[in-house]
Amino acid sequence: MTAAAQVTAERVFALFLGLQQQARQASSSEQLAFSMVNDGQALFGFRHAALLIAGKVQALTGISVVEANAPFVAFVERAAAALPAQAQAVDPAGQDEQTLLDWQSLSAAHAYWLPLLDRQGQPFGGLWLARDQPFSPAEQTLLAQLAQTYAHAWQALRPGKPWRLRWPKRRLLMLLGAALLVLLVPVRQSVLAPAEVVPLGGRVVTAPLEGVVAEFLVKPNQEVAAGELLVRFDATTLKAQADVAERSLGVAEAELKANTQRAFSDAESGARLDLLAARVEQKRAELDYARQLLARSEIRAERAGIAVFADAERWTGKPVQTGERLMQLADPAQAELRIELPIGDAIGLQHGAEVALFLDSDPLHRHSAALERAAYEAQATASGQLAYRLDARFDEAPPRIGLRGTAKLYGERAPLAYYLLRRPLAALRQGLGF
Repeated sequence: MTAAAQVTAERVFALFLGLQQQARQASSSEQLAFSMVNDGQALFGFRHAALLIAGKVQALTGISVVEANAPFVAFVERAAAALPAQAQAVDPAGQDEQTLLDWQSLSAAHAYWLPLLDRQGQPFGGLWLARDQPFSPAEQTLLAQLAQTYAHAWQALRPGKPWRLRWPKRRLLMLLGAALLVLLVPVRQSVLAPAEVVPLGGRVVTAPLEGVVAEFLVKPNQEVAAGELLVRFDATTLKAQADVAERSLGVAEAELKANTQRAFSDAESGARLDLLAARVEQKRAELDYARQLLARSEIRAERAGIAVFADAERWTGKPVQTGERLMQLADPAQAELRIELPIGDAIGLQHGAEVALFLDSDPLHRHSAALERAAYEAQATASGQLAYRLDARFDEAPPRIGLRGTAKLYGERAPLAYYLLRRPLAALRQGLGF
């Protein structure tokens, strides 16, 4: 043996002993896994290595956290699943078409499979080593010895089944019993639902006629006095109709007057007096109706309060139908809470059930309320979901009308297991039909 070869052999032997020493000195399975896929690069020159335990990749070369859904991880797990429980160079010809395509794009040209065996000789994991050159027989011999060291160190850190943490049976039974007891603890059921502060006993203002809204004279949440002008409709057509009706009445009255004067000398004119008088009354009724419509073109407040509506620009210039809701006049001191409870979250709620409101504008402040009414049937909400309408009264001074938030409704007590599994059980029952 030449001096250079002897130096090379001594270096290889020193590196090999260093790997064994690092494996024995590892204080945790995580530290050992890191050493297994990284420290051997100086001796074997592999491009990458993967540690598999129970068929799942636990560590990769140069990677601190393994992504379970990464393409390379899926490729190694699929390729290693078909390998035997003995060390060997992996033959690409023995792989399926998809694995071979992934190999060509994700791994090096030559791979070596190094299984890890327990004390009964059964594999519990393995090392996938890949590099551009094939592994020589001498390197394969060193890898076989190193595999025994790795397997022994792994079993020392994880006794029993090397891919699981050992739990004493007594401790496991105690934990199981404690979990069952916790699941039987009665807790108060509660659900969350969107809610809004709405007027209580407010006066709804509707369109008195068909027409076009010309002007909104109030702003949202503005205080108004009784008799104050709220909305003005476009009265151009109504004024024209009133003017035409007034002129038609004048013509009918003039014709009635002329025939009355001729009735003394003309019998035919006297016979038409009743018809002309009826026509005058008809024209007078048409004029009164036109004036009433003209008067309705201006809507005034019937009571004092605040004007509750969304946006004046939404109505200005828009044609409306008779009876269409425009706004609501409400007393700011009289408000209630309206809740839309989705049918999937419905629980048993009694009259007077506790309700807590957390406003979006002030989520840290709690407003207490009590359930007053609950709808019998579910209705579609503005978002298209089916929900039950619930009304609750505030225990103290209500927040400003129009504020929205989240309401928490409290029901009866039930075991914690039922509280946690209520929705999964309902979905399972709906899906299976039992």
